[in-house]
Amino acid sequence: MPEPDADRPFPWAAAMGAGFGLLRLAPDAFWRMTPRELAAAVSALLPPAPDHLSRPDLSALMKRFPDPS
Repeated sequence: MPEPDADRPFPWAAAMGAGFGLLRLAPDAFWRMTPRELAAAVSALLPPAPDHLSRPDLSALMKRFPDPS
């Protein structure tokens, strides 16, 4: 789940979809979880996030795929 944004409401539909559909939680277990606990449980099922792109790698990509002028 993405990081919370103060300008957007909490994504209840996505949270319930992940909790009930992906994790197959019982309703009482889902509603007892904090959003942080739910995010941790969901992230355990997702592939690991890639490392950040290094500056040399970014430069190489920019040379390989230059923006059109």
